[in-house]
Parts: sequence; C-alpha cells; structure tokens
Amino acid sequence: MNILICNDDGYLAPGIAILARVAAEFANVRVVAPERDRSGVSNSLTLDRPLHMREADNGFYYVSGTPTDCIHLALHALPEFKPDLVLSGINNGANMGDDTLYSGTVAAATEAYLLGIPAVAFSLNDFSGRYWETAEKAAWIMLSHLLKNPPEQPVLWNVNIPAVAPEDIQGCKITRLGRRHHVQSVVPARNPRGEAVYWIGPVGDISDRENGTDFAESEAGYITVTPLQIDLTDYDTMAGVAGFWQGVMP
Repeated sequence: MNILICNDDGYLAPGIAILARVAAEFANVRVVAPERDRSGVSNSLTLDRPLHMREADNGFYYVSGTPTDCIHLALHALPEFKPDLVLSGINNGANMGDDTLYSGTVAAATEAYLLGIPAVAFSLNDFSGRYWETAEKAAWIMLSHLLKNPPEQPVLWNVNIPAVAPEDIQGCKITRLGRRHHVQSVVPARNPRGEAVYWIGPVGDISDRENGTDFAESEAGYITVTPLQIDLTDYDTMAGVAGFWQGVMP
C-alpha cells in the first residue's frame, strides 16, 4: 500500500514527522507538505504565481503553496507514486466543529477525497507540545485498524486526538461536528511605519458541546472520528426556495 501524507503546519512540523513514522510501519510513505505554516487556508489554490517543489534532506517534499496545492503536485508532478490512502496532519491544535471549514489539514484530505482517494485528517487537541506521545499512540491505534480493514470506497474522516496522557485515552467514538459561537475578533495594531494593521484574533467560544459532539467527546478523553461530506445542498429547504422563485422567469 502507498500512503501520501500532507499537512498545513509545514513539512518541519513535529506532527507530520510522527504521522510519517507511524504510517511507515504499515505502508510505503511519501510526504508532500507546504514549505511553511499554512494554517487556516482551507481549500484555497495558488493561482497568482507558479509553484515550486523541493526535496528536503529528510526525504520529505515541500511546496511553495497550500495543502490543496500539495495534493495536486503530489499526484501530478510525482506520478510514479500512486497513493491508495491520503493522511493529513497530525495538526498542532484541534479541528472540530465549524473550524473544519477553515482547516488546511482537513482541506488536504478533502481534496484527495474529491479526487477519489480515501482520506483521513488527524489533529491533536492541544497547543502545549505536551501530548505528542499521545498523538503517536493514537495514530498507531487508528492506522493499525484502518489498514487491516481498508475502505472499499473513498471516505473522508476527521480524527481528533484528546489532550490526555497516552494511558488515559478512553477509546474511540464516532461523533458529529459541534459548533462555535460565530464570532471572530479583529485585533488592531500599528506596523513600524505607524500604519494601521489588523490581526485576525482568536475564534469564538464553543456553543454546542452536547454529548456526541467532537468537542464533548474529545474533552472526555476519546479519540473522535467524524465522517464528513462535501455536498452542501440544503435539501430540506429546496421546495420552499423553489416556491419563492416561482414565476421569476416567463
């Protein structure tokens, strides 16, 4: 089996090294990742300039673009390696709830899924750097099961690893996405020339952490797996919308 690995934290991030090391126990591995941190870029493509790809001393390939760019270059600029599975991560920080819409980690997996390849995004619900050992154990648990039972059809799964000691992982739960308050702060500042600049600040608080959500079960110490879909159509309102627009055209 061939596994392609990507992320959005950059090819030097600790999480991608862990994921590559664990995956290499089960399959042939290739890593193609951004040359720098591209967190929060979602599914964006680089269309305003050409891309370059280089091979680092550790054998990882790095790209001057987004995670989505990396998936395309891995498949089309390095065509001799045909992945059976794409893994993204392990992200430094969770990707739960509506955060998944912004996540470059999830976006890399999404692009692979759109191209017909099973894909799993991995994230660690922590920024302190204290739980990489937990992340490694969780990745091994998940991959050992996944690769014994490979999906027959493309899947898109979002996995979040709890911020607990390795021995305190409670198990694995299938969850739905929770929600945050849709508030995004903007922090004004001045650059060295005195010009006004703005930082996008922290995300809002969690508004939906009911039992069964990724937020709640991760806080309880579980590895969470959320199956995602791409179809954004609101089927329940289609009839009402059709009635609203009826008669617009002769």
